[in-house]
Amino acid sequence: MSSLSGKVCVVTGAGSGIGRALAENLAARGARLALSDVGEAGLQPTADRARAKGAEVHTARVDVSDRAAVTAYADAVATHFGVVHQIYNNAGVAHSNSILESEYEEYERVFGVNLWGVIHGTKAFLPHVIASGDGHVINVSSLNGYLAQPDMSHYCTTKFAVRGFTETLRAEMLQAGHRVGVTVVHPGGIKTNIATAAFEEAKASGKEVTPADEERRRLYNEKLLKMDPAQAAEIILSGVEAGRSRVLVGTDAKAVDLLVRLLPVRHATLFAALQKRMLK
Repeated sequence: MSSLSGKVCVVTGAGSGIGRALAENLAARGARLALSDVGEAGLQPTADRARAKGAEVHTARVDVSDRAAVTAYADAVATHFGVVHQIYNNAGVAHSNSILESEYEEYERVFGVNLWGVIHGTKAFLPHVIASGDGHVINVSSLNGYLAQPDMSHYCTTKFAVRGFTETLRAEMLQAGHRVGVTVVHPGGIKTNIATAAFEEAKASGKEVTPADEERRRLYNEKLLKMDPAQAAEIILSGVEAGRSRVLVGTDAKAVDLLVRLLPVRHATLFAALQKRMLK
């Protein structure tokens, strides 16, 4: 029997991608689920799949960038189940633009979801997770939580910050003696709609879409975003059950982590040259 059986697990961004896969895998392991997403269209199919596996499921539309909404959601989940054991702060968005050309609003939007969403979720659910006596906080960073790339300052800044925030939380939980595991997750290229969603959002906002932007989307979808979300969820949950503080998802994430450690200065030059070649 899985150690997650009977646990109340909260998953944000559960309407698609890794979030949906986490929900399905958690359901298969016997967890009770609180699932949220900013869009209800994807959330209901996820809930249906989880219920088909026998899980008790609570759903809510939640914008994780809205502090009051997340706080109210945490209270609602705790009231519904009576306890909360785990929070998976998974919701995230991507964005591509140079620092020189980026507007402050672009940073605010990505920061609101990717960083503040993690902070809001952690702060709102942490008292409940501690009170459970056997809790866990899982925050999803990225390969870009230790590798910076051109035109991705919005995303990289938030994912580096999620890593630092989560590692600080782990130190505090250990220092305080709370029975709360803390895990930061660094996925590599997972086959989700994050690249396409960022592209479509840029078009909708009136940003000029160049051939280079089109090629970058094609590159990500066809060559870089390769791992099935179900496989990613299995790796993440196996890491959580094993009590790992850091989970690298995918051979690309592991290889890049090693390269950054071995070449802390030169790796930036190597990756810039590689990306330039791939986009030709």
